[in-house]
Amino acid sequence: MRFADLAVIAAYLIFITWFGAQFKEKQATLKDYFLGGRGAPWWAIAFSIVSAETSTLTVIGTPALAFAGNFGFLQLILGYLLGRIVIAVLFLPQYFRGEMFTAYELMQRRFGSRIRRFTAGTFLILRALAEGVRVFAISIVISIVLGTGELASIAVIVALTLFYTFEGGMTAVIWTDVVQMVLYIFGAVLSFFVILHLIPGGWSHVIDLAGAAHKFQVFDFRFEWSGAFFHRTYSFWAGLLGGCFLTTASHGTEQLLVQRLLAARTEREARFALFSSWAVVFAQFALFLFIGVLLFVYYHDTQKPAPLVPERTYPEFIWNHLPYGVAGLVMAAILAAAMSNLSAALNALASTTIMDFVRPLRPGLAEKRYLQWARLATVGWGLLLFGIGLVARHWGRVLEAGLSIASVLYGALLGVFLLGVLTKRTGEKAAIAGMCAGFLATLLLRSHVAYTWYVLIGSLVTFSVGYAASLFEPAKEIS
Repeated sequence: MRFADLAVIAAYLIFITWFGAQFKEKQATLKDYFLGGRGAPWWAIAFSIVSAETSTLTVIGTPALAFAGNFGFLQLILGYLLGRIVIAVLFLPQYFRGEMFTAYELMQRRFGSRIRRFTAGTFLILRALAEGVRVFAISIVISIVLGTGELASIAVIVALTLFYTFEGGMTAVIWTDVVQMVLYIFGAVLSFFVILHLIPGGWSHVIDLAGAAHKFQVFDFRFEWSGAFFHRTYSFWAGLLGGCFLTTASHGTEQLLVQRLLAARTEREARFALFSSWAVVFAQFALFLFIGVLLFVYYHDTQKPAPLVPERTYPEFIWNHLPYGVAGLVMAAILAAAMSNLSAALNALASTTIMDFVRPLRPGLAEKRYLQWARLATVGWGLLLFGIGLVARHWGRVLEAGLSIASVLYGALLGVFLLGVLTKRTGEKAAIAGMCAGFLATLLLRSHVAYTWYVLIGSLVTFSVGYAASLFEPAKEIS
């Protein structure tokens, strides 16, 4: 047993759990528990956004992409910027008209209560399934460190994250996200230089070998109307269009990230947080891809066999090759990414459950009673994610599995939100018809196109069918 590394990991887990629990006393109302009292500065929200969209999938999955392929994944990040522009123009002004707790309150304001429940229910299913993959990814790291099976590995992290999220609510989520993001970025930078030091010839050798293997290739501009075009996961067009639609859906319609924007003091600060988070996301993805290239060069030079599961390459290298103490710090950093994402999901799932389902059905109760139910919902979702994480062991490559599961449902969500903000005559029945058509189209086509196209297809079908259906019902003018 490597006691120095285990001591570092244990110290981190104890500290972050204690730190998050310190915000318990500030949770007096639902606004405090779900929006942090709207008191967090924009830069903290920006870091929280990055942490929420970063998980163990990112940390262990992104190096695996460069290890086995190239830098083509960065094309998707360009679409992330375009998506943020769409959100800032279309959605943020709507969210800051009055006080909202969830994204789906906008749907009730525009269409009615049924579409609110439909979109909120879609989010609950989407986030639970996608988060289940991320929870399983945690077990890959823990099992390497402790040699434990998936059950014990997942239980440790879920229990600790659930504890401080239960106690501290959104305030704890945001500020632990800040700490955890700093830690995992520091750990990635540290591992980058340690791996580089182990490669004879240094950076110039990495450039020569990786360049000859086309590892640094970013863009794929090939364009043709054929099945191959839509099967290529990382092309410029799939990245720009698919990344734009994916980000517009995830950051503009899914409670996990919209909740952070709603927690900002003003619309202006929410916009600052949204755009500054993109710069950090771009930098961190580039860093993890560079780490994947370094690992490729290392295994090429040493002729050592790489792990059969690509996602194990980075954490296994850290644990087996980095100095004692340093390996523990980097592993703690990977767990930081896992815990920050899980805490965000737990609070978002609880907020949607209470604000979109429980409170409308049981109006007029005391704030203290709603707050009790909010904490119970947090526990319930923690237990459910634990179960899904065990099942997710059989769902294939973790990074792409997580993104593809989310993308199946994102398209219909984005499509109905676009119907709400871009059209005036579409009514609730037409919007629901559009969402059903979007779901069906994505499910039917998912085996024929890459996951980067799912959201675009689903949202276009939802919007088109919903608007066409509105022509057969009385016009509904919005105020």
